[in-house]
Amino acid sequence: MSDRFAIGVDYGTNSVRALVVNVSTGAEIATHVYDYPSGEAGILLDSRDPNLARQSPMDYIDGFMTSVRSAVQQASSTPGFSAENVIGIGVDTTGSTPMPVDESGQALASKPEFKDNLAAYAWLWKDHTSHAEAKEISALATERGEPYLAKCGGIYSSEWYWSKMLHCIRTAPEVAAAAASWVELADFIPAHITGNAAPDKVVRGICAAGHKAMYNEAWGGLPSEEFLAALDPQLVKWRYTSKAVPADQKAGDLTAEVADSLGLPAGIPVAVGAFDAHMGAVGAGAQAGTLVKIMGTSTCDCLPAPLANELPDIPGLCGIVPESILPGMYGLEAGQSAVGDIFNWFVKQLSPAAFGNDAEAHAKLTEAAAKLKPGESGLVALDWNNGNRTILVDPLLTGLLVGQTLHTTAAEIYRALVEATAFGALTIIRRVEEYGVEVNQVINCGGIAEKNPMVMQIYADVCNRPMKISRSAQTCALGAAVFGAVVGGAHDTVKAAQAAMTGVKETVYEPIAENVAVYEQLYQVYRALHDAFGTADYHGSLHEVMKDLIRIRHQVRQQ
Repeated sequence: MSDRFAIGVDYGTNSVRALVVNVSTGAEIATHVYDYPSGEAGILLDSRDPNLARQSPMDYIDGFMTSVRSAVQQASSTPGFSAENVIGIGVDTTGSTPMPVDESGQALASKPEFKDNLAAYAWLWKDHTSHAEAKEISALATERGEPYLAKCGGIYSSEWYWSKMLHCIRTAPEVAAAAASWVELADFIPAHITGNAAPDKVVRGICAAGHKAMYNEAWGGLPSEEFLAALDPQLVKWRYTSKAVPADQKAGDLTAEVADSLGLPAGIPVAVGAFDAHMGAVGAGAQAGTLVKIMGTSTCDCLPAPLANELPDIPGLCGIVPESILPGMYGLEAGQSAVGDIFNWFVKQLSPAAFGNDAEAHAKLTEAAAKLKPGESGLVALDWNNGNRTILVDPLLTGLLVGQTLHTTAAEIYRALVEATAFGALTIIRRVEEYGVEVNQVINCGGIAEKNPMVMQIYADVCNRPMKISRSAQTCALGAAVFGAVVGGAHDTVKAAQAAMTGVKETVYEPIAENVAVYEQLYQVYRALHDAFGTADYHGSLHEVMKDLIRIRHQVRQQ
């Protein structure tokens, strides 16, 4: 297997990365990042609606061509590399990020008549404009006694497929009328580069279909025509009937035209697409009982569990989908709608000038915050600045900071925001464990896990379990390359490919007992605020919250 290579292509929120990987060793020999040029850091916004977030499908296509071409050119200087020895390509993307397409599979946004209509563009995962439609979908499924919500946490989200399409019908009927279908970004790119872009030829991945479109073989695939028609008859024409398949299957072969532009041979197998977090879990070495946290602007948690063990439905999860992460395993998905975005918000909007800007401010705030003891600030925050994805599934929730005084510093607030995201992470772990799913180890990946020891130590202390770090700094792209290696025939199974291509770093963040004890107290305060502001059935009292924070602060400062 020496001198054979796979390419993983990772579509993030602001850029796309191509990674060339040796399939026998996992050595990453070349990479290139393409920043989306449109909008603000690649995101098309509308000042009239803060919930809107769209992207350009043309950026996606240009990003694939540029990043892969450049990575292949860079790899050519590595001894032993030859473009002829690239055996497979895998693709991961954000999601749910669907876009309307015509009968040929061309994105409507690329047509002149729709170039100024944001509804014709890709609806980015963080677009929450369809929150009313999401509630409507949940209400109708509950009223009719449909099973569809059981596998996606009991509540349909505004971040997901059908709610976005329904909102388009309501607010941009001209786009809805022109759309022959809607295609997830995870399916759009493999379809485009293999010449299978027409809606009836697109190979739909089980990851996107199961977690975001209520697809399940138990009820015959997507929700029934009757259910969709009750929401709006126009949805029925977008109900595909093809079987959704896992990412170890082939979406097609690289076309001659695309291959020629990339400097690659035609006919390279392309794996079925999946979401970035799910392939990131694979790239981190996920197995049964391993929770992988993909930490970036948001966080997605992925946890495989054996198909042989029947799982209960778990309220608040983003989905329990067979084979969405690994073949032969259930894929459990949860997450937080904002993590790095919260830290960036504080730096850009509220950080004092003395700390500088952007990366400099993050570094200085982290250095100052790391000197603080848990509980020393007397602060606790809620991590809902972009709504709550898990376990409340409510995009209309907002952030909260409690305990500030005239002596509160910027570093104290920064640390409290980090702690809030760790409390949110613990809430997710406790929810899955409540329903009998084991979490035996936690592996973290992404820029935050790579670069910020303070954050990782706080997570270890709050969650009271070791925090491991994926060996690769480009774990999602590596996971995509793993699937490229499998469809290319280098490995018979994903498990075998993982054994050869993935691993974790030697550094492990162990929980510190005295910090754990303080965070257990602070988590009780966090959970009281979580339930009081996030649930309708809270009947407790918040009278002691501020006093508890002062008590904890005093206790810590006296030590």
